[in-house]
Amino acid sequence: MARFAALLLALVFYSGVSHAQEIRYVSDKQYVPLRSGAGNEYRIIHRGLISGTRLSVSRTSGDGEWTEVTSDAGLTGWIRSQYLMSEMPAQQRLSVATRKIEKSGEESADLSTQLSMLETEREDLVVRLDASENGLEQVRQELHQLKQISGKAVQLDTSNRRLVEEAENLRSEVEMLQAEKQRLTDKLDNEDFMNGTLAVLLGVIIALVAPRLAPKRRKASSW
Repeated sequence: MARFAALLLALVFYSGVSHAQEIRYVSDKQYVPLRSGAGNEYRIIHRGLISGTRLSVSRTSGDGEWTEVTSDAGLTGWIRSQYLMSEMPAQQRLSVATRKIEKSGEESADLSTQLSMLETEREDLVVRLDASENGLEQVRQELHQLKQISGKAVQLDTSNRRLVEEAENLRSEVEMLQAEKQRLTDKLDNEDFMNGTLAVLLGVIIALVAPRLAPKRRKASSW
C-alpha cells in the first residue's frame, strides 16, 4: 500500500516527465497566438491558445526564441518559446487532483451502499436460518414421538432430511455473504486510505501552487 501511495504521488507530480523533451504546455494565465512561421511578421494561425494547452514540440528556431509545435487537434504552427513550460500548469494540476478526490469519494459512497445492502440481506438470511432450525427441531421431536406410535417413520425421516438440507444451504449462503461483507469492508478501508492520501496530496499542491496563482504583472508582448 505504501508503494502504491508513492506511485500515485509520483504520477501526479511527474506525469509526462518521460516525454519532457517532446511535450510542452502553454504557461499559466496566457492566451498565446500561434503563427505560421518563427517571427512576429508571420500570419497568425490561431489567435489565442489558452493556458494548459498540450503541445508536441517539433523543432526550435536558431535563436531559440520560437518553437514549432502541434496541438492534439492537429494544428501546427510557431509559438514564442517563453510561453512554453515542461510541466502542466499549476491550476490544471490542482483541478486534476481535485477531480480524483471527488471520484474516490463517490466510489467509497457506492461501496458503503453495497455493504449496507449485503448486511441487510445477511441479517434476513440469519432470521430465516433460525426459523429453519427451529422447524427442524420441532420435526425431530415429532418424528421421535411418531416413531413410537405409528409406522410413518420413513415419511418423517424424509421430511427431516429435507429440512436438514435446507438448513445447510442457508448456512452456506450466510457464510458467503459474510465473506463478501469482509471483502467490501477491506476495499472500503483501502478507499479511505486513498482518500486520506489524496487529501494530503491536495494540501501539498495547494501550498505549492497558491503563491504562483497570485496575479503577476507581465511585460507587454511584441505580438
